[in-house]
Amino acid sequence: MTDSSPEFHGAAASAAADLPIATASEKSRKSRAGRPLGRATIVGVTMLVVVGVCLLLPPLVFTSVVALLLVVGIWEVRAAFAEGGTTLPFGALLLAAVVLPLVAWSQGPEGLVAAFLCAVPIVLLGRLMRGGQERARDAIAAVLVLLWLPLLGSFLVLLDRPTDGSARVATVILLTAASDTGGYLVGAWLGRHPMAPRVSPKKSWEGFVGSVLLCLIIGALCGEFLLKAGWQTGLLLAVVAVIAATMGDLAESLIKRDLGVKDMGRLLPGHGGLLDRVDSLLVAAPAVWVALAVVFPPS
Repeated sequence: MTDSSPEFHGAAASAAADLPIATASEKSRKSRAGRPLGRATIVGVTMLVVVGVCLLLPPLVFTSVVALLLVVGIWEVRAAFAEGGTTLPFGALLLAAVVLPLVAWSQGPEGLVAAFLCAVPIVLLGRLMRGGQERARDAIAAVLVLLWLPLLGSFLVLLDRPTDGSARVATVILLTAASDTGGYLVGAWLGRHPMAPRVSPKKSWEGFVGSVLLCLIIGALCGEFLLKAGWQTGLLLAVVAVIAATMGDLAESLIKRDLGVKDMGRLLPGHGGLLDRVDSLLVAAPAVWVALAVVFPPS
């Protein structure tokens, strides 16, 4: 005998409404990291292999690859900023993404600084002369992008200039990957205390501990066997890299939150855009370059 009373239907509807909420909550607990681990791992390993192969080729090839990646990054940033209502001078930024790495390769750090200083007024004029509303805001955003991508990204080229440049680039990439991987795994399993909930809710202090531990292990190995500079130097580089990588990750999360976008792009399955994968590396590269220049300068 079926009960067709309004109370029965009301209770059934309420129970049915509760089911999706519980299911969504359960799925959230199962994947705190927010990324599919399988696809993310495949993409990450593939990128490491590609970069490793490029490091075995002449330095100009690696410089060209860096410039190409920066061009892709500029393309992603323009689209993301456009969603937030900000118009960037696309042509000027693309030119900087190609020229700055080439200048870094041919002229070194002094040339890179000079090229950046020359690019700033070009980028500013590129936006201010187009007219429209919010020109000043857009011009300032364009200089931020110029510093974030072409300038910081060119430090990968500076790392590759010495005779042991391939080992230096490999070290910063491995340290950044260790920071990201350690934070991802430990944060997904044990993360309970958010590091910066208003910026990146999924980044936890437990994940940061995982980043530090894995970075220290990889740093000691890189210092001893890759750089031939000793495990103590490797530990120092690991500390520098994990702090810089975390800051880079949080900085991109802050920009995405301000723009109202989840990912900078959709180029890499499981990772979002290219910038969602290399945001940590962009800040870690100059930090490690400075640290190496102080404790282990090129011979």
